[in-house]
Amino acid sequence: MLIIGQVIIKLTCPIIIMKGVCKMRVIKYLDDHIEEIFLIVLLTGMSLVIGLQVFMRYVMKSSLSWSEEIARYMFIWMVYIGISYGIKRERHVKIDAAVKLFPKKIQKYIFVLSDLIFLVFAIIIIIQSKNVAMTIFELGQISPGTGISMGYVYIAIPIGFTLVGIRLIQNVISKFRKIKLEKGE
Repeated sequence: MLIIGQVIIKLTCPIIIMKGVCKMRVIKYLDDHIEEIFLIVLLTGMSLVIGLQVFMRYVMKSSLSWSEEIARYMFIWMVYIGISYGIKRERHVKIDAAVKLFPKKIQKYIFVLSDLIFLVFAIIIIIQSKNVAMTIFELGQISPGTGISMGYVYIAIPIGFTLVGIRLIQNVISKFRKIKLEKGE
């Protein structure tokens, strides 16, 4: 990830630009694309591992002991990063039939309220899953096929939901700004 960041800095920041401005461009880029970067890397890695396993099993007649486990862990990470990506794009399934019963003016506030309720849920998940992940690290549980700590798998939940929380806060701020602009018109 550090290498990707260094490449982004070199591509987007000419030498003449001050360091502060350059950092802001990188932060903006990461804010816009962090989930996409993670999802692309994870999906590519998962596809390569599964492809290698298929090649080893059917061509070389020898199976890899770790490939299924690594692919599963990458998929788990993709799920939790994908939740944040769905929130960023506002593409999650919502039951808005009840909301449609209210006047248009109130519907905006109900959608903000739903994001705030989801934010409370995300905070609870972050706290609880962090505790579980830390316990797994402390106990030293390792996966059988790869020998890596299972804490690295469990830490996907608090990291993913931290991104969810950030995206929900951004959505709430954006919705309030939109409401404020509509009132000003």
